[in-house]
Amino acid sequence: MDLVAWEALSFPVVSAAFGASALLIAVVGTRMTRAADRLADETGLGEAIFGAVLLGSTTSIAGITTSVTAAVDGLPSLAISNAIGGIAAQTVFLAVADMAYRPANLEHAAASVENLLQGALLSTLLAIPLLGMAGPRLDLFGIHPASVLLVAGYLYGIHLVAEARSTPYWVARQTDKTRQDTGAEGRESAALSTLWLEFVALSLVVGAAGYVIAKTGGQVAARTGLSEGLVGGLLTAVSTSLPELVTSVAAVRRGALTLAVGGIIGGNSFDVLFVAFSDVGYQEGSIYHAMTEQQVFIIALTLLLTGILLMGLLRRERRGAFGIGFESFLALVLYFGAFGLLFV
Repeated sequence: MDLVAWEALSFPVVSAAFGASALLIAVVGTRMTRAADRLADETGLGEAIFGAVLLGSTTSIAGITTSVTAAVDGLPSLAISNAIGGIAAQTVFLAVADMAYRPANLEHAAASVENLLQGALLSTLLAIPLLGMAGPRLDLFGIHPASVLLVAGYLYGIHLVAEARSTPYWVARQTDKTRQDTGAEGRESAALSTLWLEFVALSLVVGAAGYVIAKTGGQVAARTGLSEGLVGGLLTAVSTSLPELVTSVAAVRRGALTLAVGGIIGGNSFDVLFVAFSDVGYQEGSIYHAMTEQQVFIIALTLLLTGILLMGLLRRERRGAFGIGFESFLALVLYFGAFGLLFV
């Protein structure tokens, strides 16, 4: 039972709550992501598969909370659009990060086998919800097999990424514009207990803000006549993804280019699991069979953006005509053009 009667609140109050929660996620979520990065350095968790899952899940708390809450409330379109729309938004954030790096195009400077594998994994995972939608209505204890396949595919995929990191069979050719991340030299060490306490406290705040985003996002859709798919794919998705924008631009400015690109692509791979988590929370059957044409459109857009990013990482254009890579420019045009079509 909700502690707040969201339906009884006026639209200005709902809008203010949505905006305040988005701002809170941007500020607190950015601090939480930095705390997670420090924990990975101090404990070595980032080098292990378990650590990748743990840190990936905790830095995605706002998005997870929003999607699962929407699914439990019987808003499957909002849940899926928030999950996949967040991936599309974060891919476009790389174009913004590209603008922040002047020496060369980001796709050229940050090429690595891990980033390419993460992109391939993301494309593979994005295809699974489409298979679930087009396939028969099956479930095991209320969970569609596609959800199990998503989790298993993700775990196997990050195993391959970890393997490629430790024993790569090929490497990107180094140029005078290629940058290698140098780790965290010069960063002061902190007590692990303090880091964990800060991390847990920030996670709780971000989780609460994600819950409010889901509740107010549902109200925005109901009161404005906008579809759940549009509200989820654009408004809630961008709001819950703001920490990734801040941290990726900050990483680029301090020269950690591979971290910036890998953090976005790797985080996107985990974010596909929001759909599986939402399927568990959805009580009216398979969430895949509740998908509409809008969700298929957003998934197709995200696959397209991911393919463009992969081509950019493989092509490695040094400079683009617009001060950013051509792939980044194309991604921006496609993203805003596609969501413009959803308003029509």
